Amino acid sequence: MKIAVLSGKGGTGKTLVSVNLAAASDQAVYVDCDVEEPNGHLFFKPQNLETEMVTIPTPQVDESLCNGCRQCVDFCKFNALAYIGNSLVIFEDICHSCGGCVTICPQKALSEKKKEIGEVKKGTSDGVMVLSGMMNIGEASGIPIIKKLLETKGLDDSLAVIDCPPGSACTVMESIKDADYCILVAEPSIFGAHNLSLVVELVRLFNKPHGVILNKCLDGKNPSEEYCKENGLHIIGSLSYDKELGTMNAIGLVAARESQRYRDVFTGLLKAVVEEVGYEATSNT
Repeated sequence: MKIAVLSGKGGTGKTLVSVNLAAASDQAVYVDCDVEEPNGHLFFKPQNLETEMVTIPTPQVDESLCNGCRQCVDFCKFNALAYIGNSLVIFEDICHSCGGCVTICPQKALSEKKKEIGEVKKGTSDGVMVLSGMMNIGEASGIPIIKKLLETKGLDDSLAVIDCPPGSACTVMESIKDADYCILVAEPSIFGAHNLSLVVELVRLFNKPHGVILNKCLDGKNPSEEYCKENGLHIIGSLSYDKELGTMNAIGLVAARESQRYRDVFTGLLKAVVEEVGYEATSNT
């Protein structure tokens, strides 16, 4: 089963929830799809790391074959090609790697080369497989890296917790498209409720079963909780604004491994999700 954990903004506690749900299971796979700023590994500190580069195909031109017909330029809707003077210029940063220009070139002057855009890493941490991706600085999209992460062998046979990028952009869509359930993490503020509404729209668009975990809860008014009640959203559970939990999170400790109290909390949240989806998960309490 694949559980995707989302938030409408950064800083809500999405990684906190993701890391501790995976740790509460003991036999889960944690997948960090926030490839611009992955930080799950800071908590798990995985061992036996394996690294693999991620590449995408980009066009290259053999100028001795190019006759300047400009068919490739006219074909590319992303303006990644231009014929300037007597040469074809390729703008790799805006190329979408569709391969159309290579296919359409009547002179066969275009071919593809591999361009490195980032890497994926795999390791283990006390029985949890930890997968994370890192996009190179300056790259336009991390989607190929996310695809690589989610194509990892054995992922479909495990309980996988997918730590999605924040927000609701295309990288988030790629992260949740094969998820069986989506957990939406929200803060107890007006801003938190607004950003929760963005990811609610997204998961409903993808027709994904979902529920909400309210984080950093305090006594008094909770706009995110009110939004859930007004919109018929299932609240899986809540986490209080707690100094002990905040301290462990700030220094890179996995609360479910350090505290029996929080192990019980996250085990309970995980059981609530897997029971709702109807999946049998192994969890040692």
